[in-house]
Amino acid sequence: MMQALVRKPWLLAVGFVLAAMFGAGIYATAQAVAPDTIPAPERARMEKVVRDYLLEHPEILPQAMERLQQRQTAKSIADNRSAVFDPFAGAWAGNPQGDVTISVYMDYACGYCRASLPAIDKLLKTDGNVRIIYREYPILSDQSVTAARWALAAAEQDRFRVFHDAMFAQGQLDSGAIARAAQQAGLDLARARAAINSDRIEQELRGNHALARSLGISGTPAWVVGDRLYSGALDYSSLKSAVSLARRES
Repeated sequence: MMQALVRKPWLLAVGFVLAAMFGAGIYATAQAVAPDTIPAPERARMEKVVRDYLLEHPEILPQAMERLQQRQTAKSIADNRSAVFDPFAGAWAGNPQGDVTISVYMDYACGYCRASLPAIDKLLKTDGNVRIIYREYPILSDQSVTAARWALAAAEQDRFRVFHDAMFAQGQLDSGAIARAAQQAGLDLARARAAINSDRIEQELRGNHALARSLGISGTPAWVVGDRLYSGALDYSSLKSAVSLARRES
C-alpha cells in the first residue's frame, strides 16, 4: 500500500487527509498490512474509490488538511507546554489561576503588535479568568533584540507591563526610545544593564525562537490560546472568540 502511495503523490496526500478526518488508526491499519499482501486489482479498486470520492467531494480536502494542521499544532503545544505557558519572571498579566492562558509572541518594532494592545487590555478588564503570557520574539531588527532584552530585564524587576506599554508608546524604535521606556518604567538601570546580556535572558530569547519554529510561527504577533495557534493582529472580538473556543475545548 505504501509503495502505491509513493508512486502516486496525490494518494499520499489523501492518506494524510484521511488520517486527519478519521484519526491515526488508519496508519496502524496501513502499517499492519504488508503491501505485497494486497492483490493488485484490489489495490487499484481502493485507489479508484478514494479518487472518485475526492473528485465528487473536493471540498473535504482543505477542511481535512486544516484539521490535520490543527492536530499537529496541538501536539506541538502539548509537547512544549511549559515553554509556551510558563512566563519569564514577571512577563505576564491577568489572573495567575485563570482557566485560559494566552501566550502572545511580539516584537517592539511590529505595528500589528501595537495595534493588538487595546484588545489585550479590554480582555483583561472584561474577563477575570484569563492569564496573558508575553513572549519576546524579536525578529524585525537588531533594535528589536535590544528592546526585548530590556523587557526581560524589566520582568525580573516586576516592571514588565510598565516597560512594555511605554516601549510600544514610543513609536519609533531606537536606542533613545528604549532608554526613555526604561526610565518611565522606573527600572534600576545598573541592575538592568547587568541583566540584558546574562545567560538567562539569552537562553530565554533562544528558546522563544526555537519554540516559534517548532510551532510554525514566522511573524508577529502570534497567539497560542489553549491548543490553537493564531497569527496576525486580533481585535477584541476575535480574541474573545478564541478564549471561548479554548474553554469549550478544554
